[in-house]
Amino acid sequence: MKVEEYDLQKLVSPLLDWFYVHARGLPWRENPTPYRVWVSEIMLQQTRVEAVKPYFNRFILALPDVKSLADCPEDKLLKLWEGLGYYNRVRNMQAAAKQIMEDYNGKLPEDFEELLKLKGIGRYTAGAVSSIACGKLAAAVDGNVLRVISRAAADDRDIMKQSVRSNMERELLKVMPEGKSGDFNQALMELGATVCLPGGKPECLKCPWEGLCLAKRENKVSCLPVKSKAKERRREERTVLVILDGDKIVLNKRPAKGLLAGMYEFPNLEGYLQEQEALEYVKNMELTPLRIEALEPALHIFSHVEWHMKGYLIRVAQTGEEKKGFLIVKAKDFKENYALPSAFAAYAKYLNILQGKDREG
Repeated sequence: MKVEEYDLQKLVSPLLDWFYVHARGLPWRENPTPYRVWVSEIMLQQTRVEAVKPYFNRFILALPDVKSLADCPEDKLLKLWEGLGYYNRVRNMQAAAKQIMEDYNGKLPEDFEELLKLKGIGRYTAGAVSSIACGKLAAAVDGNVLRVISRAAADDRDIMKQSVRSNMERELLKVMPEGKSGDFNQALMELGATVCLPGGKPECLKCPWEGLCLAKRENKVSCLPVKSKAKERRREERTVLVILDGDKIVLNKRPAKGLLAGMYEFPNLEGYLQEQEALEYVKNMELTPLRIEALEPALHIFSHVEWHMKGYLIRVAQTGEEKKGFLIVKAKDFKENYALPSAFAAYAKYLNILQGKDREG
């Protein structure tokens, strides 16, 4: 069955009744201004709600409005984002903030189509901001919404297809209650996040749609939604070098484009280096290695590539001077001012440097 063949209208009232009782208390729901909703939705992309909470509070405290975001120095911005990953999200937010200052007099637009003109804002985020913060009739269809609607209607079409997503947007708009569009969108998301869970783990007995869900009735819950398999990730082997120069740390800054663009990192190379090869590499950096220690292997998974890493802790003779091609920074300055991608978190612990997420924990 396709979603348009199912009476979505009958789902609205029980969903809203359930939401008003069971909605989680989330910091961005306390004062849902357009800016706060926007920040929260960007943070929530590819990140769990519980993980986002402390980051959201810290970010809003430091950058409470569009202007402060637009004017924020990049290193400070990335440090605030440290631990959330996918750093292009926050770079796009800052680019959008500058657009807002220039084109919208510093005020985040309320209209769905105008929001789509901003860097990094797609249809889901535009719908969320427009409906939740501004009360506009706009659909906000994310993975949670696609899942709950596919199951309710026993719709077995591939939710990875844009045509299916667009179809669900249109059908939801037809039944969206006037004056409650934000509540309706949040309720759909909440149902998918807390009850109609992925895989074979939905809590159907807690669902307000238990008696209305065709997937439940037809015993198809575990089969829906249909989602085409993502392209297999590429595997890369890398060697990470944690180089200590007295009380200082050696860092690289990645290129302005590409993976982890513009981020600071421990020096690292493709392939697995033996100890002697790692020492030779350090010597070629015009540093004098004193001793080397093998570190535990680590794995980091990006959306399209996996880094399988081995590492070495290498102490070098104090140079007392900067070297061309890399940075030597004091540990205290590193902790406070330099954002290290979570890909290297397994090796940062050897420096007893707390990542942003650890400080908040």
